[in-house]
Parts: sequence; structure tokens; C-alpha cells
Amino acid sequence: MAVGRAVDRETLLALYRTMVRIRTFEETAHKEFLKGEMPGFLHLYSGEEAIAVGVMSVLEPDDYLSTHHRGHGHLIAKGGDTKRMFAELLGKADGFCKGKGGSMHIADISLGVLGANGIVGACVHIATGAAFACQYQKNGKIAVAFLGDASTNRGTFHEALNLASIWELPVVYVVENNHYGVANPQSEHMRIKDIADRAAGYGFPGVVVDGNDVIAVREAAAEAVDRARGGGGPTLMECKTWRHWGHFIGDAATYRDPVEHEAWLKRDPLILCAEALRSREWATEEDLEKIQAEADVEMVAALEFAKKSPYPSKDELLTDVYVD
Repeated sequence: MAVGRAVDRETLLALYRTMVRIRTFEETAHKEFLKGEMPGFLHLYSGEEAIAVGVMSVLEPDDYLSTHHRGHGHLIAKGGDTKRMFAELLGKADGFCKGKGGSMHIADISLGVLGANGIVGACVHIATGAAFACQYQKNGKIAVAFLGDASTNRGTFHEALNLASIWELPVVYVVENNHYGVANPQSEHMRIKDIADRAAGYGFPGVVVDGNDVIAVREAAAEAVDRARGGGGPTLMECKTWRHWGHFIGDAATYRDPVEHEAWLKRDPLILCAEALRSREWATEEDLEKIQAEADVEMVAALEFAKKSPYPSKDELLTDVYVD
């Protein structure tokens, strides 16, 4: 649920709490995957939490979002139940998609989450279509697309932004620029430094944000969301960040400079937010430790629930696959 734009003590604590919950969910999933407990692939959001949390904090509950293969953090920030999330990752019947979607296609329509997506850049035109529906129905809602830096090289990205510009659609495109498209550094797959510059070609604002600073993300997102909801059209937000792990679990990320990696780890969004809370005297170490302990308890219970959940029956094989 959207809260006031001002960042007071309770708001910043809530932002920090959600980031801790996302990190704890991801690291718990990481450990289970390494045990061989989870099928498929797992792309962790660790290190990028400030983006999902900052953006989601200024959305309304019924706004839409579409995301990419690294989408767990977005669903949690939008209010997703971690029990059902773990169940989905384990392929269980109590999962959001009854165990059929898995990590890369997890969704919850009741929350406006139109799904993570294993197809590079597919989230862009899904969100653009949702924004068109919002405009057509005049329902006051907006749509947000979370996408990776490399997906902005695809033709569908440019087609979507062009249409969004022409029709002044209520959509915000959030590029989570972790500087690598799988193993390829940004410098090798595009000539520009700031992806936000691409918005100029379509006549709407492009802004660059420190994606590890949740307050900065929230402020930029508030402006973009207000613009979209007020009929001002799209915004392209580029949030510069860093994934802590490789592209997927099993990718050792040996292509990255260890010195650069260590420098980014020192700017962990959880560290920066905790420092902001301490510097304002809004939280003690005991407060922060309590938030982490609560997240630990939540994830242990959520994982236990998922493990006890049954697998879907064979009768469910074609359910939700076809529609009349």
C-alpha cells in the first residue's frame, strides 16, 4: 500500500524491514537450492532490494507490475505471501501458480503482479499493455515494468516505449542496471553510459538513480508515478545497482572485477539504509537485530509450510493452461 511521500521514522523502518525480508527470503532459497531441494533455475535479487522496495512504497495496492526472471523481490515488496512463494519455488500445489510457474513465472493477479517472465524484455510490453488498459478504462491505475539493462537493446523495448510515448500511457519503466547482461558488461553491449538517455528519443523523461539508496529510489519513483497517474505519460528510471551473486545460482561470476565487486558490496542497500536509520537516531542495533530475527523466523516457517505442501495432482495438468 502506498504511504506518504515524506520519509519519517516509521516509513524508513518499514522500507528497511521489507528489504531485510527480501534478502532473507533470497538467501534461504539459495541454501535450499544448493541442497538440491528446488527444481529449475534461481536468479537471486540480493543486492537490488532498494529498487523494488522504493518503487513499491509509492504505488497503490491495485496498480499493476510486470517483471523479469529476477522477480522474487518485487512480489514480496508488493505484498506477496512468502509461504506461497516458497511453495511455488518447490513446485507445490499451494504456490501462487499451483507449482506450475516456478521462480521465473511467479505471479499474483490479486496483487496486480502480472508475473515474472523468463523471456528477456517481455515484461516491458506486458506492462505497456496493462497501462493501455488502465488508460482505456479510466480506472486511475498505472503499470510499472521492472527490466534489466541488456533487455533495453531488444526491439520490443523500443516499440513499447514508442507506443507509450505516442499515447501518453500511465507507465513507469524501471531499469535495474546491475551492469551485466548475464556475463557481458554494459560497456560491451551498448555505447551509452546512461540507459536513461534512451528516453529522449521518445520524448519523455529519463532519470538516473542510485539504485542502492532506497530513499533516492522512492523519491524518483514518487515523481514518475505521480506523472503517470496525472496523465503526464511515461518515465524511464535507470537504477544503478549490483547483484551480489552471479546471473543465476551456479554462475561463479568470474568475469567481474573482484575489486569492483568488493566496492559495491560496501554499498549494500541494507547497509546504507541501516546507516541512515542510525544517523537519524531512528533505530538502535537492537532494533535492527530484531527486524532480522523476525525475518529469520518468517522464512523458516514459510519454508516449512512449503515443504509440507503437496505436489499438484495429475488432474491439474491442463488446469489454467487453456481458456474458453
